[in-house]
Amino acid sequence: MNSSAVRRTFLNYFKKNNHEIVHSGPLVPENDPTLMFANSGMVQFKNIFTGKEIREYSRAVTAQKCVRAGGKHNDLENVGYTTRHHTFFEMLGNFSFGDYFKDSAIELAWNLITKEYGIDKNKLVVTVFEEDMEAYDLWKKISGLKDDKIIKINTSDNFWSMGDTGPCGPCSEIFYDHGDKFFGGPPGSKDEEGDRFIEIWNLVFMQFEQISKEERIKLPKPSIDTGMGLERITALLQNTNDNYETDIFSSLINKSIELSNSDENHKSPSHRVIADHLRSSAFLISDGVLPSNEGRGYVLRRIMRRGMRHAHSLGNTEPIFDKIFPILLSNMKDSYPELERAKDLINNTLFNEETKFKQTIDNGLKILEDEIKKTKNNLFNGDVAFKLYDTYGFPLDLTQDYLKNKNIGVDTLTFDKNMIQQKERARKSWKGTGDTENSKIWFDVVKNLEPTEFVGYDQIKSESLVKKIVVSDKEVTKIKTGEEGVVILNQTPFYGESGGQIGDGGNLSNDQFIFEIYNTTKMFGNYFLHWGKVIKGFANMNDQVSTSINVKKRDLIRNNHSSTHLLHASLRKILGNHVFQKGSLVNDEKLRFDFSHNLPLSDMELEKIEKLVNKIISQNIKVNTQILDHQSAINEGAIALFGEKYSEEVRVITMGQDTDSYFSKELCGGTHVNYTGDINKFKIINQYSVASGVRRLEAVSNIGVDNFETIQTAKNKETSFRTQKEIHKYLNLIRKIQPEKKIGINNNMELEEQLKDIKKTYNDIQFDTNISKNKKNIIVKKIGDYNLIYLLATKYPSKAFKLFVDEQKNAYPHKSIIILVSSDDTKVSIIVGITNDITEKFDATSFVKIASTIVGGNGGGGRKDLAQAGGNEPTNVKKIFDEIKNEILKLS
Repeated sequence: MNSSAVRRTFLNYFKKNNHEIVHSGPLVPENDPTLMFANSGMVQFKNIFTGKEIREYSRAVTAQKCVRAGGKHNDLENVGYTTRHHTFFEMLGNFSFGDYFKDSAIELAWNLITKEYGIDKNKLVVTVFEEDMEAYDLWKKISGLKDDKIIKINTSDNFWSMGDTGPCGPCSEIFYDHGDKFFGGPPGSKDEEGDRFIEIWNLVFMQFEQISKEERIKLPKPSIDTGMGLERITALLQNTNDNYETDIFSSLINKSIELSNSDENHKSPSHRVIADHLRSSAFLISDGVLPSNEGRGYVLRRIMRRGMRHAHSLGNTEPIFDKIFPILLSNMKDSYPELERAKDLINNTLFNEETKFKQTIDNGLKILEDEIKKTKNNLFNGDVAFKLYDTYGFPLDLTQDYLKNKNIGVDTLTFDKNMIQQKERARKSWKGTGDTENSKIWFDVVKNLEPTEFVGYDQIKSESLVKKIVVSDKEVTKIKTGEEGVVILNQTPFYGESGGQIGDGGNLSNDQFIFEIYNTTKMFGNYFLHWGKVIKGFANMNDQVSTSINVKKRDLIRNNHSSTHLLHASLRKILGNHVFQKGSLVNDEKLRFDFSHNLPLSDMELEKIEKLVNKIISQNIKVNTQILDHQSAINEGAIALFGEKYSEEVRVITMGQDTDSYFSKELCGGTHVNYTGDINKFKIINQYSVASGVRRLEAVSNIGVDNFETIQTAKNKETSFRTQKEIHKYLNLIRKIQPEKKIGINNNMELEEQLKDIKKTYNDIQFDTNISKNKKNIIVKKIGDYNLIYLLATKYPSKAFKLFVDEQKNAYPHKSIIILVSSDDTKVSIIVGITNDITEKFDATSFVKIASTIVGGNGGGGRKDLAQAGGNEPTNVKKIFDEIKNEILKLS
């Protein structure tokens, strides 16, 4: 049975048993910001288990994408060297939310394994928590297993908890016995870590709630959470205990072997690392994670670079990850269509990151070579090895491999100490992506409260009831004049901040009060919180109020939001399909759009994009809205944001001529214009980089364009005025220095060019004047047979120092010592030149050291014929001449 059939059999089996098939949640958890990546099937259901969320179904089944490569759950360093460790894996799981419990869970699991998958029950062993006699008896009754095949375990391995408090309960695990040809003992024995008995499924019976360390109570509705790794069960069904020998990995490994200049076979750790790390990299990118130097992006970069280092060690001189990806895409796109949607972005990111890594290796080798020269006792500096690893992405084993040929080891104790410190820093710095939990007040406020009905797509006003009032984080029954707080209504036309679009403002009112709303947010999906202040009167719970949004603000927001869609579509048409939204902000003043792209946009590209958006605006195309099921929308070509979890029904916004050729089609819950012509006009005002592979554009639309251009015109006028003033200032300065010099202005030039031109003229004149003025102070002194040419100058141009020495050498080509000392209020600069005929007797570096020491310098450096130095005690410059003169006499 191939892996696709294994997955399909699992899902369909539970579907036949009245479970809802739920698509995998994204790898970036949306309801648990403390987690770096989804690492189990229950992550997307956490709020259901804790009672914070209710769904239409009470039974679910999933194949969940998981990554374990960062934080507490980190398998990275083991991958490639064992048969079962992976950074990316699929967790098959069935879940009951207060529906069935232990008896049904055990029966469903047993029937799937022994009947649907046809696994020999004599090869199976199960474990139960020592105190869970109910599970023990059920296993015996349902499976018919003998007592020695149902093992009681008294460790925490067979008791699961969500944290220090919350739902928890005993576990039961199913193991497969691969036979005595493999080393290892049954679970609970001293040899349980061997390869003979392999865990294939874990059933968690959530029947308690941990109130505190001392108190645990029974849950009113016990639940079920199970997890079975697709890779492990597939290996078993394909008659191997090595996950890498299954069809999940074999085609990827074969392609790696084909591309590599190596004799390594499919058991090579390097090929296995490449296959595994490609999977995790591709899926993370498809869920919106891009390589960077922090957080999730840093973990992705580490995964990619570890895989790419193994590719390099196999002799690959060109990128290979992007060449293997099409095979992964072909294998998995049917189960995970997000790979197909993101294929251009994935390909580009893989290629660019591997190309950068090749450069990193080259740079690392240069640093290695420099440091090898300083190495003593054949032991390479561990701090430098760690810097190469941490700063330059140059792996330790690559450093060790390179040094091995030179009989040099690495101080791994120091390296490991740095690594431990870095992991500790990373652990402390990982704060998640937001609040670890919403304030408890809000859970209590919305408990037993119907979600707010949003009517704002079609209405700007409504008659509503006040359902909840919160003031200073406390639920109250009344809010009065001057108080700030939050009001929740039964229905609202106010858009709640989400999807990058800010919330609406406006007011609530009735005969006795006015509540001014300055923002609207959403909590737990569909509870709308109206934040504001009572301007007049008071309001009570259950009061009827009239709502009215700020229409002008809403219209400006709609213009910018619809412009964002047109911008996204234009970027994809002009730059390529690798462009996807990475973030956005839409308010009433401007829009900000982050997107995947590696290079700055040229002026020509920006112009094309802006023109294309304005072209669609000028066509005044109707903006259509459809409500579709999620999969139908995707099948019809609607763009979804990577990593977003959508409901089964989605809102699709289209802008285009007909159903076959929509210019833009996106899933979006925001507010939009009715016709593109409502936007009126669009202008890009800024672009910059926000992260590796992510660019940001800022733009304005409608009246925002007028406002921007008005401000720019005023700025240009001010700049023009200031520039003209500056030009005249420099003209006057030049006339003061050289009254006889005639200076003309080229009026055909732009003002900035005129200013640049006149500044250069002024600087050239000032340069020449400064030199001429200082040269009047040159002293030429005969000391015995030698010439001392000495100039003590003020603010002598530094770029003319060497020219001064050359000029004096031409004037005094034999037996000459030339010294220039220049000072200003804070520093001294010195240059010494010696003609070639006396460098055997005199050394410029000795003279410059003497001079530098007098003015508080550190000796400087150079050659025997030319040396330079500096100092920071200009008050002592007059002492230099006598000291140099005495040194010449001493050496003569």
